[in-house]
Amino acid sequence: MRAAMLEEANGRLVVGEIAAAEPGPGEVLVDTVAAGLCHSDIHLLDGAIPVATPSVVGHEASGIVAAVGPGVTRVAPGDHVVACLSVFCGTCALCLRGETWLCQNKQAVQRAAGEPPRLSRPDGSAVATNAGIGGLAERMLLHQNAVVTIRKDMPLDVAAIIGCAVTTGVGAALNTADIRAGETVAVIGCGGIGLNIVQGARLRGAGRIVAVDLLPAKRELALSVGATDAADGDPAETVAALTGGLGADHVFDAVGIAATNAQALAMTRPGGSMYVVGIGGMASSVSVPGYALWGQGKSVRGVHMGSNNFTVDMPRYVELYLQGRLHLDELISRRITLDEVNDGYDALRRGDVARSIVVFPQS
Repeated sequence: MRAAMLEEANGRLVVGEIAAAEPGPGEVLVDTVAAGLCHSDIHLLDGAIPVATPSVVGHEASGIVAAVGPGVTRVAPGDHVVACLSVFCGTCALCLRGETWLCQNKQAVQRAAGEPPRLSRPDGSAVATNAGIGGLAERMLLHQNAVVTIRKDMPLDVAAIIGCAVTTGVGAALNTADIRAGETVAVIGCGGIGLNIVQGARLRGAGRIVAVDLLPAKRELALSVGATDAADGDPAETVAALTGGLGADHVFDAVGIAATNAQALAMTRPGGSMYVVGIGGMASSVSVPGYALWGQGKSVRGVHMGSNNFTVDMPRYVELYLQGRLHLDELISRRITLDEVNDGYDALRRGDVARSIVVFPQS
């Protein structure tokens, strides 16, 4: 099969031939239908987040189950599935608390040292997968705890973005923040994640949803999926003007750099909450003045994958899409082939797209 691999941290992927092993205990072999290009992948390509090489990247994917290994009970051949990087062991302390998205024993759902690799080159050498998924390949071999079955009338190319963008963004609003009806929300960065935070806030009944982005096209897109206002000047001033100088109840930073961290905190009302959703790389940090915490009662919270229980959440998002309440078609800017994957990431770097989807030909 063909796959897009990161050979070294130079920002580019190489498309080549690899092989998938037969599914072992607990494993599922999936014919990939589509895979989304996520901005966090760029940090892997550029070396800001370390990853084993060679590695098949892509963690936002959908497909059809081709075969299952011994002991698989969650899916069956022919099932339509979405993969999620929140693969979980189900037995560690955090999984048992119901916080499966924070699983601390993901190694338990990987093959043990000394076993044949799941993926390999023609010469037999091992090929790793990013986040245990490896979605930018014609087939994925992964643990059953990394996929969930969805309705077969859900378009699989659209379903792919549920694996990360939707689960992270909508989940940040529904699960992490638990927004109340009528509250004010601001979202910094209206790419794939931010647009879904906007939608989650809309689904929660937020009174005002302020979209913040440098690009007018993305602000317009945010308005089309649920934002009530867009900041085209100083975002803190815009939020202050809309809230009588108070600030927003919930502010989400979907960019994750120092400048947007500071903007988000400035937009948060006393007693309100700022959420760091965007990834700034492993070396990034968040600086918070002490007075904002003890003097103004603001809280700063990290968001990992929308605090999801994806085996429950993703089928719900499918239902919302099919009901017309969750807008996903509008978020897909381009459908491309595997050979165009580097061009797709270049467009993402430039901010030209919300989401590009690699669509794989089906036999």
